[in-house]
Amino acid sequence: MTEQTKAAVDFLESCRILVDAELDRCIDQSAASDRLQDAMRYSVLGGGKRIRPALCLAAARAMGEDSNSALAPACAVELIHAYSLIHDDLPAMDDDELRRGRPTTHIAFDEATAILAGDALQALAFGLLANGSGLASEARLAMVQELAKAAGHQGMVGGQAIDLESVGKTLTLTQLETMHRHKTGALIEASVRMGALSAERVQPGALEALTTYARVLGLAFQVQDDLLDIEGSTDVIGKPQGSDVARSKPTYPALLGLDGARQHLAELLQTAKASLEQYGPEADPLRAMADYVVARTH
Repeated sequence: MTEQTKAAVDFLESCRILVDAELDRCIDQSAASDRLQDAMRYSVLGGGKRIRPALCLAAARAMGEDSNSALAPACAVELIHAYSLIHDDLPAMDDDELRRGRPTTHIAFDEATAILAGDALQALAFGLLANGSGLASEARLAMVQELAKAAGHQGMVGGQAIDLESVGKTLTLTQLETMHRHKTGALIEASVRMGALSAERVQPGALEALTTYARVLGLAFQVQDDLLDIEGSTDVIGKPQGSDVARSKPTYPALLGLDGARQHLAELLQTAKASLEQYGPEADPLRAMADYVVARTH
């Protein structure tokens, strides 16, 4: 493990502990249905690297804020991510039975409960932002707008629609990256931008640099995901290896070849780091996270 990767792993672990405790508190509330609450907890607290909330907290640190200032948006973005995974795994979508090495939510419970759990997590995410303690009302409103755009038809959901429409088709690199900027990248971009917005004052130039970093990192994340689908193992990645190939999904290795995809990944990493040149040591967690995203094995 390189020094940069170790720094990212250590940072991720500290963020995971902080975020998981807050997520546990948020979901540990009286629900109309115990089974629904069990499904919500199963989906959110059953593992996960917490990359998106870690990016949110790292962006806040880059702006000179401590972790507590960005805890609400960090948890909100993870709730949206968890909801998206529940729905992506459903029979009508990717029809997956394994997630993070465990049965997917609709397998562990049932399809209707899984759908409702995803719906509930989405609503909880926006409630958490609206009530975010320690955040100015203007910041909370801006974060709600960021997350709504990233999660909806202009972002993640729109990207998932393109993904379903593209099965069995050959896309150009521009078309492939358009899909992934929406499906994967939008939520990663929102994570970084919401972390930055937790600061009292955000200079436009600083936000623009962080946005560039996040957009490029979102693409890098997907390239590595595509490589892991081919080169990883089910036991390590926690989901069926080769599932994208089996479904004839458009991927970076299918378009560029394995070597071409690796070269593209290296170029994206270089661009992401270059976008942080105006920052000093306060952005080291963001630099470490970029290294981690391209080196991760699951």
